[in-house]
Amino acid sequence: MAEARPRWSVRVGVGVGLPLVAALALAVLLSRLLPATAAGRWGLSPPVVAGVCWAGQLWYVGYGIDPGRATGAVWRRLFGLANAVTLVRGALYAVVAGFVVVPTATALAWVPALCYGGGVALDGLDGTVARTVGRETEIGRRLDMAFDTFGFVVAPLVAVLWGLLPVWYLSISAARYVFRGAVWARRVRGLPVGDLSDGDLSRYLAGVQMLFVTIALVPPVPTEFVWALAPVVLAPSLAVFARDYLAVSGRLPGRR
Repeated sequence: MAEARPRWSVRVGVGVGLPLVAALALAVLLSRLLPATAAGRWGLSPPVVAGVCWAGQLWYVGYGIDPGRATGAVWRRLFGLANAVTLVRGALYAVVAGFVVVPTATALAWVPALCYGGGVALDGLDGTVARTVGRETEIGRRLDMAFDTFGFVVAPLVAVLWGLLPVWYLSISAARYVFRGAVWARRVRGLPVGDLSDGDLSRYLAGVQMLFVTIALVPPVPTEFVWALAPVVLAPSLAVFARDYLAVSGRLPGRR
């Protein structure tokens, strides 16, 4: 029973308490920073949407933590310098998510570009800090992956809703989920699933996508230019996802 209490406190604190506190803090902060005229469409409040998305990201990370292995050290690791940088990046992406419900004609059109661009600039810095101080952790890796995936969804979605990117560009947001779903389906069917070796190509293309979406969100950038460049930027990333599935299904060597 004594051992179960620390595990229970970690599970509740990281999986429930932290997401709720973070969501409330972000929603209150945005409600004070955004003007009263920045009302959302569909009857939704941008600060509330941002807070809910922020809580969802943190809940996802906390849900995957093994309290038996983390125990008391989880708080020290979670709020270390490297993870603090990652948490800031996740909060910036949550702010971008709040603009999903903001109409196109807004005086705050620069905010999504600044927040997403700021998150992109911080991407990689957290890993560098972790390696420098020797504090790479599983929590940090989960945070990084969760926020990267979330940013790839909300930033293109805002751009599409604002007419800055074509709707088919959202295929890059769905590609990761389609790939993971296809791999899961193979496992369920008892089919072999190969491994993929790490490589630089996927990371390079992900960086290109982040930069391109940031540029697309910048108000002065001509929309016609962005739409013309979109298929050129999108095609290589989709091709890599297709190649990776062929690799794990045994149709190609499992290399990147």
